[in-house]
Amino acid sequence: MRGGVRLAVDVGEVRIGVARSDPSGTLAVPLETIRRGPGDLDRIAALAAESEAVEVVVGLPVSLSGKEGPAASKVRAFASDLARRLSPLPVRLVDERLSTVGAHQAFRARGLSTRQTRGRVDQAAAAIILQSALDAERSTGAPPGAVVSAPEAGERKRTGNGKDRQ
Repeated sequence: MRGGVRLAVDVGEVRIGVARSDPSGTLAVPLETIRRGPGDLDRIAALAAESEAVEVVVGLPVSLSGKEGPAASKVRAFASDLARRLSPLPVRLVDERLSTVGAHQAFRARGLSTRQTRGRVDQAAAAIILQSALDAERSTGAPPGAVVSAPEAGERKRTGNGKDRQ
């Protein structure tokens, strides 16, 4: 198992949940919820720098059958932009199937309503994504998912919300 702090992000239409691991890569914990939009990449970059992260994991939404839909395309575009912003820090896409569902279920089991957890469910989902990635690496010995290649400098990427990012 590689050492070092890792961050994970759960990218939504409105919010981005962020989680971080401990330096040994054993445990993932929720960290922060970021409003999606201008400055979101900068905030993730700041969190990565503050944490001295060795990589950032981005949850890729796929269906139960493993197919990618429109949401996955938007997340791929975001991950590409993030990879360019964080370069040379590696960004990896990992399967996030049912992470948000799991986060909602955990909060409901504690007796909390959706309204009470709105600001925290995204970071809880990011923690589930990261814990799954850490566990997969521990069991297989290989980093999970796929490394995202950053677009060339100056190349514009279309984001999921229809706006260009530079």
